[in-house]
Formats: sequence, structure tokens, C-alpha cells
Amino acid sequence: MKITFYGGAKTVTGANYLLESGDTKILIDCGLSQGNKEAERKNFEPLPYNPSSVQALFITHAHVDHVGKIPKLVKSGFDGAIYSTPPTKDFAELLLLDSEHLLRREAEEEGRAPLYLEEDVLRAMTQWKTQDYHSPFEIGPFVVEFFDAGHILGSASIKFTAEGKSIIFSGDLGNAPAPVIRDPDPLPAADYCVIESTYGDRVHDSADTRESELENAIEDTVRAGGVLMVPAFAMERTQDLLYHLNGLVEQGRVPRVPVYIDSPLAIRLTDVYKKYKEYFNRSVTKEMRAGDDILNFPGLHFTLTAEQSKEINNVHPPKIIIAGSGMSNGGRILHHERRYLSDPKSCLLIVGYQAAGTMGRALVDGAKTVRMFKEEIPVRCSIRSITAYSAHADQPHLLAWLRPRRGSLKEVFVVQGEEEGAMVLAQKIRDELAVQASVPSYGEEFML
Repeated sequence: MKITFYGGAKTVTGANYLLESGDTKILIDCGLSQGNKEAERKNFEPLPYNPSSVQALFITHAHVDHVGKIPKLVKSGFDGAIYSTPPTKDFAELLLLDSEHLLRREAEEEGRAPLYLEEDVLRAMTQWKTQDYHSPFEIGPFVVEFFDAGHILGSASIKFTAEGKSIIFSGDLGNAPAPVIRDPDPLPAADYCVIESTYGDRVHDSADTRESELENAIEDTVRAGGVLMVPAFAMERTQDLLYHLNGLVEQGRVPRVPVYIDSPLAIRLTDVYKKYKEYFNRSVTKEMRAGDDILNFPGLHFTLTAEQSKEINNVHPPKIIIAGSGMSNGGRILHHERRYLSDPKSCLLIVGYQAAGTMGRALVDGAKTVRMFKEEIPVRCSIRSITAYSAHADQPHLLAWLRPRRGSLKEVFVVQGEEEGAMVLAQKIRDELAVQASVPSYGEEFML
């Protein structure tokens, strides 16, 4: 077998890996590069392989940095099957259509051709097949098996076996225990592992603090008479917040104030969550059996249209607004930040990873002003961060996932992290687990 790293190499986004055995070529993930203009320009470069020579594509989960270039792949000649879990397929269709709309609008503003069109998304969906966890199947010489990665609903680690050797791609691993979904499956036996490193050099706050920190942020902001703004990713983070807000409201632990989910995409994705309740963890399933609608509560408002979003401005504080994008690099959250970042009574609550070069990262790093809508906006509101809401495993979780297989792993390839974090994790793997670990560069290939 041979593996070549065409994305996610010394960078967080753009996951894309080519695995070969004999004449069979398969891809694992095909994501957009995101974070800044330089990264996004890479999406328009020609694909580094011939798409028509690839037999199949396997998707770990539906985030755009793992699926966002699939329509381009199809447009460029890929006509093989695409495999994922059932929730990932449903999520991906919504996310790709949303991404196509945003990319087309950007292309129109910049006077260039779009990366792909809606028809390319729809064609990709006709090639998409679903596969359950723990159900091995064959593609050419490969035996393939999906395992629960515990990152978002339907996320998977994928193991490939051929030529008497095996390699597993972690995908993005979850930050266990998660509020709604199950914990990651243990790492199965494998010779090689491709592991993410988004938080390869960091340690999250304890998961036990998530709900209490959210409670404190709400109480402090309401007491001050301000607005609690939460830039949140439409998938998983928004649903986790809804679950905890449901508990805080129903238990009377926070004041009753209006809560707005100001993201059409998040609203549609939440409907998909309700379709796949069998993927929820045991404690949530028990609550639902007792009659609790875990993603709804008094005072919650879903604002689908632009007009409904604008009406939020007419509601006097205190109020809570959860909106995309999660890194404040687009979406409706910008309009709320433009209005309230300068308000010392208000609070911006960061609950997710903020990539280098994004406005969210600048705010977390203490920027005193930010530029949006051609204006310089002073930052006077408080900035809080709850790292325990991250959907990514931190360094201790990543090492713990690998540790039971340290005696059999021949090599670990560290990907999907900023270079510094990836290097730190690779060194930890070598030092603490005594397993060979490397941080591949773009285009680097390894014989397994």
C-alpha cells in the first residue's frame, strides 16, 4: 500500500488522502481549505491526481473541511462511489448546498468562475452510498470498516486492510464525554494510523465545567443588561448548546430571556439530528424517553429568514444570540458583532476552534478593534471562551486513544493541525508511547 497526503498536511483544513493498493486508488475525505484568503486560493488549484482514476471516496464526517471539494472532484471526472454513515450523507448535502451558495456569491463579487455549481453537488449525491458502523465491506483489494469517532453525529474513523496490512484514519476525534452523542470507539488493531491534531498541543477545560461556565456567562450578561453573542458552528456545537440551555432553562438555573438560533443552516441540521436519535448517547436517550424535547425549550426562537433575523435588533437586551459562522469569518453573527462588540455590557462567548487568520482568533487573542463591513469596530464587550465545548479531542484524549495499541502500531502520521501543534503531538507519541510518528508535508508519500 501507498499513502499520499494531499491535504490536512501541516494545516488544520482541506483533509484529502490518496491510498493505493495495486491498480486500485481510493480517497479519504476531500475537504475545502479554510481560514484565510491564502488557504482558500488553494481550492482553485488543479487537483493533484486524476479524479477519473479513483475508484471510491470515503468520508469521515460532514464538516466542509472534509467534504467541501467533493463537487469539484465530481465536476473534474470522478464517477466512483462515495461512502459514509447515513447521518453524514444527510448533513453533507445541506452543508454542500450552503457552501455552494456562499462560494458562488464570493465568485460573483470577485468576478471569477465559481468553484462548482449546485448541479455538481446534486450529481455527487447520486453517487453517495451509506454504510453503518462495524459492518466490514470490500472495495477492490480493500476491506473497509467504519467506527464511531464521537466528533459529530455520524462521524467515523475508517480502517482499511489490504496486502496483509491495515491503516486507520481517525477523522476528527470527539471530546468525550460529549453532551449528546456517544464516545469514540476504542482504536481497533491496525499497523498504521493517520491521526488528527487540531488540539495536539493543548488541554481542554474539564467537560464537567461546560454547563456551569455557560450558566455563569448567561447570568453575568443578563445581570449587566447586555447581549450574549455565541459564534457557533451550525453542526454539533449549536445542538450541544441547545441541549445545555434546555437543561438550564427547565431547571430554573438561568433567567428567562429570549434565545435566538439565527442560522438557517443550523436549524435545518437540527432537524437532521432529530431524524437520527439512535445515534445519541444513553443519558440523552433516557431523557427523551421521559418526554423531554432536548433541543427545544420556552423562549427559544428559530430565525430562518433575513427579516426574522433583523427583527432580533428590535428586542431589547438582555438576550442570547447563537449564530454562524463559528469563527466570525462570515454569516449572520457578523451583524450582531457589529452592533454589540462595542457594548461593555455585552459578551462574546467563544465555544469552538478559531483558526489562525480568522476574526474569531483575533478576538480571542485580545484585538482592541476589528474591521468588518468596511468599518473599524472597537471591542469593548467581554470575551469569554469555553474550550470544553470543543468537539475535538485534546492532547490527553488523543494519546489515550492511541495508547492501547502502542505495542502493535508501526507508525502514526499526524495531520489536520497547525504545524506547531502537530509537531508537539508527534513528539509526545514518540516519547510517551514509543511509537514512530511523523508529520507529513503536502504531496509526501509513504510506502506502508
